[in-house]
Amino acid sequence: MSTDPEARPKWRMTAVLGAVAFFAGMAIAIICGAVPDWRDSGAVVLILVILGVVVGVLNITGKEVIPFLIAATALVVVGIAGGSFTALDHIKAIDGLGRALDAIVNLIAVFMVPAAVINAVRVVVELARPGEAG
Repeated sequence: MSTDPEARPKWRMTAVLGAVAFFAGMAIAIICGAVPDWRDSGAVVLILVILGVVVGVLNITGKEVIPFLIAATALVVVGIAGGSFTALDHIKAIDGLGRALDAIVNLIAVFMVPAAVINAVRVVVELARPGEAG
């Protein structure tokens, strides 16, 4: 195998870019959800949506689509439900933890939605292709 960087398959670079986008999106969602001043930032949402598109295009293979869609759906449903963790705010020792957890889950959902939509469309297109009659 050649050590020349130009001779390496291009898919390796896309795999690295997809992995970096995934970890960056998760880190941004967790950090920004934990910091009260950053929770409602439009810039954070835009960055997460862009990273979600990159993840949806580059990271999910054909074998991973269905498990990914199931997991993404669960995250999005929990993220949309909201308020799930606010009961924790009634404990004085951990005041604000519930709101932070709600924000983190909500931002993770924002990150996953574009990737889920892209892969759901992939599945629909694949199912719509003419195939063999049963």
